[in-house]
Amino acid sequence: MIRDLRAGDREALAVILRGDEAFRADEVAVALELIDGALAGDPDYVVLVAIADEQIAGYVLYGPTAMTRATFDLYWIVVERRARGRGLARALVGAMEAAIRARGGRNIRVETSPSDAHVAARKLYERLGYPIAVELPDFYAPGEALLTYYKQL
Repeated sequence: MIRDLRAGDREALAVILRGDEAFRADEVAVALELIDGALAGDPDYVVLVAIADEQIAGYVLYGPTAMTRATFDLYWIVVERRARGRGLARALVGAMEAAIRARGGRNIRVETSPSDAHVAARKLYERLGYPIAVELPDFYAPGEALLTYYKQL
């Protein structure tokens, strides 16, 4: 089941983020800051939560891209390790895309790194029809590019 974020969801999402070795402590802090923004009603951050076995198992966080008319950014998608392989990430992205279409959105941008920690995310984006549109070398660090995936709905 996919549903909107609720006030009591923050701690479960924090546990999922902290338990995922793909994210450094500073990345977890940023992710939680954006979740807090969504909880505070900031319209720039929307969170959908995946429920599996009656527990929060993951989330997607997205929002409108500033200074555009119909483009959105997918900021975070995380599925708890034990819940992976059950189609939750696909369901979260599908629900996000439907919500974006309902708001008149036409484009979705995703930024990530080519690091080994993000292999699963990159494979997901590619399976769901998000091609790489831009690669900026040495963006995150020497030898670590920025990959921008871009899908037109």
